[in-house]
Amino acid sequence: MSQAANILIACTGSVAAIKLPVLVSKLRESGRDLNIRIVVTKHAEHFFSTEDIPANVAHIYRDEDEWTSWKGRGDPVLHIELGKWADIMVIAPLDANSLAKIAQGLCDNLLLCTVRAWDFSKPLFFCPAMNTRMWEHPITAGQIETLRSWGLREIPCVAKTLMCGDTGLGAMAEVDTIVSEVLRWLTDANLRESLKF
Repeated sequence: MSQAANILIACTGSVAAIKLPVLVSKLRESGRDLNIRIVVTKHAEHFFSTEDIPANVAHIYRDEDEWTSWKGRGDPVLHIELGKWADIMVIAPLDANSLAKIAQGLCDNLLLCTVRAWDFSKPLFFCPAMNTRMWEHPITAGQIETLRSWGLREIPCVAKTLMCGDTGLGAMAEVDTIVSEVLRWLTDANLRESLKF
């Protein structure tokens, strides 16, 4: 891709959301020509400061933007417009609650509506992040497999000592790994072709 790529980063309410500013920064420093927009859930904002992501770096969209941007028939619908704008979507982190909702087709916030309206000819990467006990719950594997069966691309969680002090699988993939996967898709034409859903 020679032209600028549009990346939509979606961030849900996992403690791993504290890494959002680092993810944005590393993408910006990658040397690629990237346009970045961010869509967050209400609970995601608990874990990072919007001051760490200046507006000239990446615009952040929230649930209320869906309703303030639409006044009447013919006006653009934000969750549709975000999906049209993006070349690639990365959900980092994807918490247990949002994972369950996506797997069931629920869409009760801006982020989930954007996922529900996603064009599956474009890649959507997801990065699970949750406590080890939640990760090991019998329902989780099935929900992950549901997303993968639709063609969504998992960037697997890793094992480490979590914020709560527990140790095990469930931590979001390292930021460098996420950036590497995004850049690999942007760089490799054959890979982009293989990821068409």
